[in-house]
Amino acid sequence: MDKLLCIIALGVLLQGCIATQGGVPVTGASARANAAADQTLYQKIEYRNAHKRGPTVIVLPGKMKSNNMTFTQKMTANNIADFAELELSNANFRVLERSDLGPMLKEISLAVNMGDSRALRRFKRGKFKSTKWFIKFDILKAEQVAKASGGFDGRTIGNLLGHATGNYYLGTVTRSAQSSETAGVWVIGMRYKILDASTSEQVSQGYFEDKMELGSKSVRILGVSQSQSGGVTLDSMVQRLVQQAVADIDKKK
Repeated sequence: MDKLLCIIALGVLLQGCIATQGGVPVTGASARANAAADQTLYQKIEYRNAHKRGPTVIVLPGKMKSNNMTFTQKMTANNIADFAELELSNANFRVLERSDLGPMLKEISLAVNMGDSRALRRFKRGKFKSTKWFIKFDILKAEQVAKASGGFDGRTIGNLLGHATGNYYLGTVTRSAQSSETAGVWVIGMRYKILDASTSEQVSQGYFEDKMELGSKSVRILGVSQSQSGGVTLDSMVQRLVQQAVADIDKKK
């Protein structure tokens, strides 16, 4: 009976202390979920030349070169352009709202992609006449480049220990221990291009790429289980790449 009470007490202890963060035991699923979610919160950065007023720009929807369905289902060229407008505004550029341009934006994008300077000059009127620069953000790479998994199943070892030692409790505890862990690494590459609004000539560009990890893990012992998944999301990674690109653009202000 005393052994059974010890096992129950051990299970209760494991439920509260099976995971730690920064050396502090995590005692609730809510706390762990919130800690994982904190990694995806918007992180504002300070742009070096934000005190200088930048030129007026229009962010054109870029191209999505990746064929990865997981990525293209979550991200669109308009999502990236929205992030870019936010960060360019934070860097003190004057950004013309794409919604203000209405259907004309599609014609502008078509003229830029075709390199038709005559068509571009036709739009040089009204609010558009003060714009000298277009900026595009293209996704050139978005793929899961690595995946790994591992785990432990104590049933076989528990059976062996139980038979070898004749200790029922030791075999039961060992058989109940199970764990699994998976991790996948993504690499995302983004290019920005600055284009002359009159000629569609490319005057500057830059490329940035970064990697992110998405994973999950679970542990089960004595009927006590715990699982956790998370990591920086695709949205957050794209936004941070946009920030790197805008910081580079800001240097050229």
